[in-house]
Amino acid sequence: MMKRHCLALDLKDDPRLIEEYEYWHKAENGWPEVRKSILDAGIVEMEIYRTGNRLMMIMETNDQYNERAKAASDAANSKVQEWEQLMWKFQQPLPWAKEGEKWVLMEQIFQL
Repeated sequence: MMKRHCLALDLKDDPRLIEEYEYWHKAENGWPEVRKSILDAGIVEMEIYRTGNRLMMIMETNDQYNERAKAASDAANSKVQEWEQLMWKFQQPLPWAKEGEKWVLMEQIFQL
């Protein structure tokens, strides 16, 4: 059974940085090692949406997905860490994010 995760993060409010962030997220500019790490973790679908400098990520995961295992795998993957360092140039934590937290899990408050 698939599970949906919705997360939020802010970008730095700088049009040039936002444009560059979007450049890195075009399919042809993404890093294959990062894509592989996402798929290997059990993330089947991933979409990122933007309004202003606010991002929302929607992930569909299978039963294999485990957030802690994904974090540990990412920490041990030098290419993923390089990607995360690059992305941090553009990103900033939400005001209520915990120390060191980037993407914050959103709580579902309505469903039709």
